[in-house]
Amino acid sequence: MTNWLPSRESLKSPLHVSLAQTIADAIHDGRLSHGRKLPTHRQLADDLKLSVNTVSKAYDILRRQNLIDGQIGRGSYVMDSATSEEQPFKLESEPENLFDMSISRPLFNRMHVDAMRSTLQTMHTNLDPALYLSTRPNIGHEKHRKTGVKWLAACGLETRAETVLMTNGVTHGLSAALSAVLHPGDVILSDTVTHHLLVSSAAYFGYRHIGLETDEHGILPDQLAKACAEFSPKALYLLPSLANPNVHMMPDERRRQIADIARQHGLYIIENDVFGPVATDRQTPVSQFAPELSIYLTSFTKCAVSGLRAGYVVGPDHLLPALTARLMVFGWMATPLICELASRWVEDGTAQAMADWQRVEIGKRYSIASQELSRFNWKGHPSGLHLWLQLPPDWDSSSFSSHARQLNVAVSPESPFLAPRSTPRNAVRVSLGSIRDTERFRQALRLLASLLSRPREPLPQFAY
Repeated sequence: MTNWLPSRESLKSPLHVSLAQTIADAIHDGRLSHGRKLPTHRQLADDLKLSVNTVSKAYDILRRQNLIDGQIGRGSYVMDSATSEEQPFKLESEPENLFDMSISRPLFNRMHVDAMRSTLQTMHTNLDPALYLSTRPNIGHEKHRKTGVKWLAACGLETRAETVLMTNGVTHGLSAALSAVLHPGDVILSDTVTHHLLVSSAAYFGYRHIGLETDEHGILPDQLAKACAEFSPKALYLLPSLANPNVHMMPDERRRQIADIARQHGLYIIENDVFGPVATDRQTPVSQFAPELSIYLTSFTKCAVSGLRAGYVVGPDHLLPALTARLMVFGWMATPLICELASRWVEDGTAQAMADWQRVEIGKRYSIASQELSRFNWKGHPSGLHLWLQLPPDWDSSSFSSHARQLNVAVSPESPFLAPRSTPRNAVRVSLGSIRDTERFRQALRLLASLLSRPREPLPQFAY
């Protein structure tokens, strides 16, 4: 780097971000080649008349992007571009050698990073000031809601902009939907094994949460009808497409049956379709069959980029005032800048391209799991982000998770996903997308397989 230095005059505020971007640009265009040693923090700070802290923060950004690496006593070096393409950045500081398969996260590569940078640069030059100067409308800007109609059509839901509300992801919308149709003490139904945020939300809000038995397609219609007659529920929570955690794809006929039962009993349906248009075999949303009773939720966090917390709520006309009021209480309004970014990706096809890419890459992970776990009982879907791994009789979910952690493999035990008073299922959730490197992913599955292949042993009570 002695032959190349960024210009101090070219740096903008914040200085550490500008410095990191300048060095990254030099790496990408070849001015800084693989293996090139970078100046020490102190040396570069002195050369550019910056603080050491500014340089340290810039180098940290470059390390998270996997553009540079460093070792104590050797300094910092430019990494191989091929490695950078495979792992464009580190999401967080993780314990050494941890195989974290507990986090629900889509895969990503350089495409996602480049798309984000490109869009942000474009927004810098042609962004409507109203998107960052205003705090209304609370339902979201009209152009974002109109674009949402296009994305919702790709999800299989036909609607109009007047019924679309912008949210900061599905969780924001779920809180609004629950409180719009339920009061403390009211009954909400779901699968026995359901999304952990529903379990938590029902407990926090004081709802009576009852889990229903399922088969490989989801909730059984006769069980739903029986529960409606017995408990007089106010709402039904559904995740019928690539359900989290016990992955299934509910067929259209089952969805129609559930919609008919809901209509007979005046039962509100809250449908979480967070995976959007990823699966090629996706079915018609249940909300399409009973729009007058349905609140439909989706976002981009599972099918595009996990940090793109923009989403949509679609509700019937008579619930829109209640939904709007609660979105305000839980977050005032969806962040306009994030909604603008998501809308641009819908309009230019980036969002769909990411969903298509996700389908292919998760399909590869599913194939690897099919090979490595072929001797064991599990279920999943070629487009799903998780596997639901059934354990042998001598294991329980908690102890298996603890034993796996001793092998540096983190999986999710079943307890957060169980509706109250449900019988344990003796299973764990295994994420397919949270380990970026394919060979490390395969290695983690082999460690799980080795654990399943031998008898359970007690863990020591004390660590030495």
